[in-house]
Amino acid sequence: MSKDDVLEQTSKDQGGGKPDKPQTYAFFVGREKFETDQPVLTGLQIKAKVPDWDPSHDLVLEGHGDDPDRVIRDDEEVSLEKVHGPLRFSAVPKANFG
Repeated sequence: MSKDDVLEQTSKDQGGGKPDKPQTYAFFVGREKFETDQPVLTGLQIKAKVPDWDPSHDLVLEGHGDDPDRVIRDDEEVSLEKVHGPLRFSAVPKANFG
């Protein structure tokens, strides 16, 4: 192995060479796709990304498989790491129990 080969391998091992593309995390609200560089967002941060979010609606995370859909509170953190593909949310009118 030449000195140049050693330097090139060392550079690769230390993250040299091409700069890494920043990690992005995708999710959907309705049919609209959103991307962020943050692996975790709160319900409020997700709603803030949606233009003209209706405050009379709840943010609902669609369940995967047999998991039920669930309301995401404004202060609740949601991991956007891919497990079964991008997370899907919907806007649902708040339940009004009289």
